[in-house]
Amino acid sequence: MRKVILFMHVSLDGFTEGLNGAMDWIVVDDEVWENVIKLQNTADTALFGRVNYQGFASYWPTASSNPGSTKYEIEHSNWLNKSLKIVFSTTLKTVDWANSRIVHENIVDEITKLKQQPGKNLLLFGGAGIARTFLALGAIDEFRLNVDPVIVGGAKPLFKDIHDQIDLNLLETKVFRSGVVGLHYEVRRR
Repeated sequence: MRKVILFMHVSLDGFTEGLNGAMDWIVVDDEVWENVIKLQNTADTALFGRVNYQGFASYWPTASSNPGSTKYEIEHSNWLNKSLKIVFSTTLKTVDWANSRIVHENIVDEITKLKQQPGKNLLLFGGAGIARTFLALGAIDEFRLNVDPVIVGGAKPLFKDIHDQIDLNLLETKVFRSGVVGLHYEVRRR
């Protein structure tokens, strides 16, 4: 069965954004990119909330043809362009990026159907809001968190309003030369 894997960068104090939406603290060097490429190759579907989808859609569709793009950006752009992209939103009306569609309601039903279909895993590229929604619904199977070496005292915490304990098994850790620590957990179902 396919898995929903949340992939996010978080600060040491657990935020996904700094003050005023700052994300300039996120480290994405070649070593981190190699890990992202390895992860994306285990999946064939990208899941988004509206805000992150619109941000990705404003850059990634043409990044592979941008002369300034790195080989990792080109590979990531190509993967995104060919992958199914599902945006969970109650407000977004249309999507223009190829292979994209909107789910307006019944997230659990949609995820259940997707997980039962043949194929690779489903990567949830959080924003904090959609990540918290999926958490509350018990729809995340694995966490792939890159903890960046910064305390931002920020605006959007990843873990907020969690009312039930979520038990995890640590599958892997990776310490990058930049000081980023990659954490890979699976949810332990009761």
